[in-house]
Amino acid sequence: MAEEGSKRDSIKMNMKGCQTNNGFVQNEDIPELDLDPGSSEHILGPEEPNAKNIQPYAGMPKEVLFQFSGQARYRVPREILFWLVVVSVLVLIGATIAIIAISPKCLDWWQAGPMYQIYPRSFKDSDKDGNGDLKGIQDKLDYITTLNIKTIWITSFYKSSLRDFRYGVEDFREIDPIFGTMEDFENLLAAIHDKGLKLIIDFIPNHTSDKHPWFQLSRTRTGKYTDYYIWHDCAHENGITTPPNNWLSVYGNSSWHFDEVRNQCYFHQFLKEQPDLNFRNPDVQEEIKEIMQFWLTKGVDGFSFNAVKFLLEAMHLRNEIQVNASQIPDTVTRYSELYHDFTTTQEGMHDLVRSFRQTMDKYSREPGRYRFLGTEAYAESIDRTMRYYGLSFIQEADFPFNNYFTTLDTLSGNTVYEVITAWMENMPEGKWPNWMTGGPDITRLTSRLGNQYVNIMNMLLFTLPGTPITYYGEEIGMGNILATNLNESYDVNTLLSKSPMQWDNSSNAGFSEGNHTWLPTSSDYHTVNVDVQKTQPTSALKLYQALSLLHANELLLSRGWFCLLRNDSRVLVYTRELDGIDRVFIVVLNFGESTLLNLQEMISGLPVRLSIKLSTNSASTGSQVDTRGIFLERGEGVLLEHKMKNLLHRQTAFRDRCFISSRACYSSALDILYSSC
Repeated sequence: MAEEGSKRDSIKMNMKGCQTNNGFVQNEDIPELDLDPGSSEHILGPEEPNAKNIQPYAGMPKEVLFQFSGQARYRVPREILFWLVVVSVLVLIGATIAIIAISPKCLDWWQAGPMYQIYPRSFKDSDKDGNGDLKGIQDKLDYITTLNIKTIWITSFYKSSLRDFRYGVEDFREIDPIFGTMEDFENLLAAIHDKGLKLIIDFIPNHTSDKHPWFQLSRTRTGKYTDYYIWHDCAHENGITTPPNNWLSVYGNSSWHFDEVRNQCYFHQFLKEQPDLNFRNPDVQEEIKEIMQFWLTKGVDGFSFNAVKFLLEAMHLRNEIQVNASQIPDTVTRYSELYHDFTTTQEGMHDLVRSFRQTMDKYSREPGRYRFLGTEAYAESIDRTMRYYGLSFIQEADFPFNNYFTTLDTLSGNTVYEVITAWMENMPEGKWPNWMTGGPDITRLTSRLGNQYVNIMNMLLFTLPGTPITYYGEEIGMGNILATNLNESYDVNTLLSKSPMQWDNSSNAGFSEGNHTWLPTSSDYHTVNVDVQKTQPTSALKLYQALSLLHANELLLSRGWFCLLRNDSRVLVYTRELDGIDRVFIVVLNFGESTLLNLQEMISGLPVRLSIKLSTNSASTGSQVDTRGIFLERGEGVLLEHKMKNLLHRQTAFRDRCFISSRACYSSALDILYSSC
């Protein structure tokens, strides 16, 4: 009985209007259809399409829905919306393609901000043994970020003997215990990346330590290692060796050393404890590439390749030509007394660098993970240095490190401009410059040129086109230490620029809490230190931070033209400008005696008064100067801001005095850069 009652109720529901609900609650306002047989209204079937008396309602069957969807008042708006969507998508796609087509290449991370070079043994000691280490660097990452640094460059930390500052490597895959462990390195690398920074490390492919397993196996002629180094027969009698030729070591005397185990001489461009690898052996090339892959897999962002010009030597072993032809050959013992045509920059050397680039490119395919390659080009001519950039269709280094400023013992507007133009005029089109004023083996700027040039040289680096590179301590004006009681087996002259970083005025300058440090701290650390300078508005550190911040935020500095206005024995004046921006920076630097400068003689239409954006004299920042007579002391520099529509690089008179690294124009309307200027 219950089943029959339920069936009757179901039949009544189905008959009531004969409308399918499909899960919707029917609108109560819709009148129910009368199913009385006597009624004149009845349900429309498929064969009765007239729906004039029915309004749309929720849950209507598709047959009824089709009746309404075909009506013009519903169809036309729908078609209009459809075509609007299609056109909008096509416009967006076209605009995207156009923007990509006209946009210049974005600056990569190694171009976008300064690099900070750290000699790890001297930066920060975390375990009180008097030696800086990897944990110490990690402890100071917050400080490095306050400098607006983008890339940290750490010099050699591989397992090695103390000879030649750890450039005689015993194991390329191990951290020297003095710096910590591989876990310490991995933690440091992760912390650097967490800060949004990048890490490049030194790599020394030319030679190893004589304690390296490869060399020990080569001495005994074991398997493939027999020819991993450059061996040659030589006479050795009564403890006296007659070398195969007159080739000299960088450090003086013969570059050949007799090995009693193998009974042959091996070749070394540097110390006898640093035998040169034989890069004409394909197995050696593969070993080096595998070491590169080891560190790239760890996550390092790039390498600085050292001593690459020494990778190959001439196979004929002929004597090199003496600089002084009349000098008695047996007295030629200094490296500078020979022309090194057979032991540097040999044919095939650049092919090796290109092969290193290809190895690194395999790890550069992920977005944001480009791997940087820089090469040391110390003491090379400018044309040879430029070859490290590679060719327009074959890339080598992203840039060779530019150390030409470090060779200046005196400064003038002329000498500084000569360094700038030598690089910019010879640099291949589309390549990127870089500038540095110091390094581990170079006398510090303060000791080489004087305290008064610290600020002006930092202003120069940050207002030139390209990547500025800072050696640790230069931001506070550290100088060399005095050569007293240095208990190390190194050339004393190369130690003086490696003194401990000066953090504060506590014991050991805050570098170490131990009882001693591997090198003494500088005597001026009580006043020249980070802790003091970060609270002084007039300090070198404060100016460095202001310059680096301006460099990070101003397209004029990161992408703009460099145009020379004047250079002489005292001053250097130039502008930084960019198409699409109606203002320029005018940089005025005085390297000589106090001078009075008339800018209106250099730029027509210049206002009488201009505001100082930044000055090496912090008291002047924000003030105005009279452009008819700007007075500058020795070592003083100012960065002026000026509204200008007729930019100098467009003017015929300045066309040959303007340079740009990566051409771009700015659209203020769209707030984008584009390349079709």
